[in-house]
Amino acid sequence: MAQAPDVIGVRFQKLGKMYHFGTGGHTEIEPGDYVVIPTKRGKKLGQVISFIQPEDVFRPKSIRQIERSANPRDMIMKQVWQEKELNALITCREQAHKLRIRDVKFAKAEYNFEGKWLTILYTTEDKNINLSTLKKNLGKALRVQVDLQVIGPRDLAKIIGGYGACGSPRCCSTFITEFSPVSIKMAKAQGISLSPSEITGVCGRLKCCLVYEYEQYVEARKNMPKRGKTVGTPEGDGVVKDIRPLSEEVVVNVNGKWHTFRLEQLEPLEELKALKDKAEAGCSKHEGGGCDCGAK
Repeated sequence: MAQAPDVIGVRFQKLGKMYHFGTGGHTEIEPGDYVVIPTKRGKKLGQVISFIQPEDVFRPKSIRQIERSANPRDMIMKQVWQEKELNALITCREQAHKLRIRDVKFAKAEYNFEGKWLTILYTTEDKNINLSTLKKNLGKALRVQVDLQVIGPRDLAKIIGGYGACGSPRCCSTFITEFSPVSIKMAKAQGISLSPSEITGVCGRLKCCLVYEYEQYVEARKNMPKRGKTVGTPEGDGVVKDIRPLSEEVVVNVNGKWHTFRLEQLEPLEELKALKDKAEAGCSKHEGGGCDCGAK
């Protein structure tokens, strides 16, 4: 008999990272339900995303268990404290202004569902900035435990939202739950201009969408000739000037004129010549005769 899943994936925010918790013996939980979980920053309300099969997750010796399923009062209190977050953020900015704190952008305030703990998310380029006085003053002004948490530029763009260069809502604030590593190599593989305006997002980092089609381009390029190679075409021999991997088209310069051909219309002349030269060279493995490999 298969073991019933006793580990669940929970998110504390709509597009947040998923964390693993034990069900604590609560068998009535279903995906989509809200549960109360004790954390280092007080009790939090999280939504169950999925059940984790025993073989699908590394299980430490001890995994934090949920406390219970959320009740209607928990959901109402969560909404009540969410409505107070904007005022808390405004208070934070006012206190920072009084303390003459510069070069810090306070992006969001988050209460836990009990209202006993307030987390302020901020971003800054100053790694040595000291916000201990601000933290103390906020605790007194709001009568709550305060935690100041620094975030990166991508997380800031996710909170702000808005639209990307494509005209659609930003991916980070729409469906991305965890940011994937992005490199210049991905832009090069897709033939995208390396101009900062083309590959950089509003956050100042490489666009997340460079990841989406990278693997398809890498796979498609395996069968494509490289730029500068000599190939045979229906119009004569020419030199490859550009390739379009996804459509399997190649732009070739034939006698000063550029033509576009399908991949199957081309002959790899350099590779064919190399094979011919190798065949004509004869066997080089057997000195003094006695060759039985078939080469002459």
